[in-house]
Amino acid sequence: MGRTVQAVRMAIMGGALAAVTLTTTASAAQTPAAVAPAAGQPLPLAEGVSAVRHPAWAGAATIYEVNIRQYTPDGTFRAFETHLPRLRRMGVDVLWIMPIQPISRKERKGSLGSYYAVSDYLAVNPEYGTLEDFRHLVDAAHAQGFKVILDWVANHTGWDHVWVDQHPDWYRRNAAGELEGYNYTDLSTGKKEVWSDVIGLDYGKPAVRAAMIEAMSYWVRTAGIDGFRCDVAWTLPVDFWDEARARLDAIKPMFLLAEADTPDLHLRAFDMTYDWVLFHLLVKVARGEADARDLAALYTAPKRRYPAGAYRMTFTSNHDENSWNGTDRELYGDGANAMAVLAATLPGMPLVYGGQEAGLDRRLKFFDRDPMTWPAPGQPLPRAALYTRLLALKHAHPALASGIEPGNLEILDTGTPNVFAFRRIKGQDRVTVAVNLRGTPAKVTLAGRPLALKPWGWSIMTGAGR
Repeated sequence: MGRTVQAVRMAIMGGALAAVTLTTTASAAQTPAAVAPAAGQPLPLAEGVSAVRHPAWAGAATIYEVNIRQYTPDGTFRAFETHLPRLRRMGVDVLWIMPIQPISRKERKGSLGSYYAVSDYLAVNPEYGTLEDFRHLVDAAHAQGFKVILDWVANHTGWDHVWVDQHPDWYRRNAAGELEGYNYTDLSTGKKEVWSDVIGLDYGKPAVRAAMIEAMSYWVRTAGIDGFRCDVAWTLPVDFWDEARARLDAIKPMFLLAEADTPDLHLRAFDMTYDWVLFHLLVKVARGEADARDLAALYTAPKRRYPAGAYRMTFTSNHDENSWNGTDRELYGDGANAMAVLAATLPGMPLVYGGQEAGLDRRLKFFDRDPMTWPAPGQPLPRAALYTRLLALKHAHPALASGIEPGNLEILDTGTPNVFAFRRIKGQDRVTVAVNLRGTPAKVTLAGRPLALKPWGWSIMTGAGR
């Protein structure tokens, strides 16, 4: 049996604001039959319950990745700090700052090396400034209402990390007893790869675990950070992360983001994991290789189910995707803004990669200095208005809360695979989204009401109802 919802809502239609009245009848018939979930299983589907206690501020938060090296011409903490007021006005809550430690020289790639080839966990890369500069940045961010999480590389170190001499037995070695570049199998492709500029730590050694947790604790105590983004978290034992979370929470409540998409990391350790599946699907949609049916199936027939309460990070770019796979223009073409709308309104916490709001139009070099190009002072940032509206929407509507909550998502039938529509629900709050997935105009009927969408256009309608 359907239910009728009547409300006056604010609509964001392709970026323009307009007040509308929407009457909708939602029923099971609106979910495409081919991907309908089993009866009694409201979307998004969940399995188990996360025991992680998210910080109180996290539920409606947004996240922004900061590449200090490339963010400004100076490439320093102090130079980035001048951008804080602008980012706060844009609606950013959490600053994820890429690794700040010094970089190994041995086996270094490029002129400056990889951010993820650390040579000392307890030091600051002089390229960016001093420890006091970093503490000043964290204090300034906190004063303006931000939270700060630090990118942490626990899986491996650079070849000349201080532990190599101090504790040579802490490292993985090959059959000949020698150190070698870190070998791993990519979970997405199944290909075996080698990171030649780093060497792996041996988490079978209790001393490694203890030292790593102590190193992480140092930054919480010394700089007052609010959590960590944990690099290739899926390569480490889950019980290590469980222990690390408990120890860090004893200092102050943490927010932990795993570069991983494995559900078990959510049970006791991590607040949030990457929604890579959504990211790759958005790329396919923008290229005409997938459509609304595929997006619906992501939620009605997922390959993995996550615990209720878990957060997934939704995104259209980050440092890896930009440097190695392409700019927004390369990945999405004219559909970049439409895909950003989906990433910001589907279940999860939306990420903005630093520079996306400025229309970052090139792949940033990974191992060398390659500062972003920002518009001249006083000139508008090409996509800042879009992100400002989307992040404000997240803050204003409980229906867009980050955690997986069955019953929070309803897929709506538009009668065409070229338009994807859904509703997010929390109590009396409603956010209804329709996105044209193609570069041609579309006319659909949504909830009994005709809706015209421009090429790659969208409609976001908000309001209260039953």
